[in-house]
Amino acid sequence: MKGLRYILTGLVFGVIMVKSEAVSWYRIQEMFRFQSFHMYGIIGTAVFLGIVAVFFIKKLGLKDTEGQPITIPNKEQGWRRYLIGGSIFGLGWALTGACPGPMFVNIGYGYWSMIIVVTGALLGTYLYGVFQKKLPH
Repeated sequence: MKGLRYILTGLVFGVIMVKSEAVSWYRIQEMFRFQSFHMYGIIGTAVFLGIVAVFFIKKLGLKDTEGQPITIPNKEQGWRRYLIGGSIFGLGWALTGACPGPMFVNIGYGYWSMIIVVTGALLGTYLYGVFQKKLPH
């Protein structure tokens, strides 16, 4: 029964992504060409809601679904790793037209070529795990 909650959450997420056109390759290309505000509005709204959610989680001392307190550790200082990681993420996003969430939504929507993209993302994640200790952090 617990798994059903995750499946329903994924379905709702997918419907929202499709209806907001956040999975549209054309919308993503418009964003990277600075031709439309649409995606910036979606991303900005998500960032704002994330800030508000973290504020309330910390302020109210909220607990997770298992009753454990939610802790949000402070991030380490240093901007280079975020610049490098963000650049790699952005390059992949620009080349494929999808970030991780929409990749799976696009497969569910019937864009079977996204299986290649998901395979590449999983392979990249695996390779990061293999070489993690040798990479500068």
